[in-house]
Amino acid sequence: MNTIAAASAEESVIDAARTDADQALAELYAGHYARLVRLAVLLLRDRALAEDVVQDSFVAVHQRWHRIDQGNAPAYLAKSVVNRSRSALRHRTVVARHRPDPLPDAAPADAPLLEAAGRKAVLDALADLPTRQREVLVLRYYLDLTERDIAEALGVSQGAVKSHAARGAAALRLSLSPKEQS
Repeated sequence: MNTIAAASAEESVIDAARTDADQALAELYAGHYARLVRLAVLLLRDRALAEDVVQDSFVAVHQRWHRIDQGNAPAYLAKSVVNRSRSALRHRTVVARHRPDPLPDAAPADAPLLEAAGRKAVLDALADLPTRQREVLVLRYYLDLTERDIAEALGVSQGAVKSHAARGAAALRLSLSPKEQS
């Protein structure tokens, strides 16, 4: 029976000590939480992370309450916040160093299909043009010939080349512009 009584007495001492630690920590929290968060924000430049660091510091102090000098608990908390902030900054640096490079902007998966459809639309619109306009546009934009070279190749004047190019380009714009639905 003495063993049970001794165990019960020991449990009540532990419960009383735990209650004292909880009460002391609640008072520390009420008096120092805001100041410690401001300290951590200044060190980390991140409010959410600062709050996490301060909370972790209070948990650490609570776990070590009976091994620390309770009179210096505010200083111990401040030191814990500074050390945990340093750890968070080191972690942030390591994460940034090992962050993979962003993927380059890639063309959409359907880009080849859209390009092929666009080429087909241009070729179909070119096929619908009168022969002379089609010839002038092809020589100008696909072979990159000058108006003089086109005139020589087709045996027409440069003025005729300009006229056919302007009419052909206008017809292509009209043919390739999006159709309005009624």
